[in-house]
Amino acid sequence: DWDSYRNHTIGFVFQSYNLIPHQTILSNVELALTISGIGKADRRERARKALEKVGLGEHINKKPNQLSGGQMQRVAIARALAMNPHVMLFDEATSALDPETTTEVLALLKRVNEEFGITIVLITHQMNVVQQIAGRVAVMSAGRVVESGDVYDVFAAPQQPVTKRFIATALSGLPEE
Repeated sequence: DWDSYRNHTIGFVFQSYNLIPHQTILSNVELALTISGIGKADRRERARKALEKVGLGEHINKKPNQLSGGQMQRVAIARALAMNPHVMLFDEATSALDPETTTEVLALLKRVNEEFGITIVLITHQMNVVQQIAGRVAVMSAGRVVESGDVYDVFAAPQQPVTKRFIATALSGLPEE
């Protein structure tokens, strides 16, 4: 059972995939588990399950250079998932992807949130990404949260000048509720 592995960890997924090029994707996913002291049999099983969850179960023996950008991002997501986190932090995780692949990755993140109850924290400058996946948004300026709330409320009626500027450059008209 996937939930039985859960602990209080945070899974991190960064803009660059940080995959080791000479290792298989299975080995790349296992690396974080190895560093955490997880035994070989358990880490192999957790890595396989995580790769299956992101749709890469049949690619476990491939090297990163044999994958597309979207597939490499899925490996990074699987690596974080294998740690059985309560929260996953994504730092500009879709900014290097084309629009179609971005949509696919965001659908995967939404599924991770809904199926496994993992909270997704997504740092991005792409408002279309926020609209596609987020329920709540926090706008930061100079390292401080200046406005937060439901996505629709913040986008439809921004209160702070920085939020108004940001929304104005990213949207044309009111967002769809």
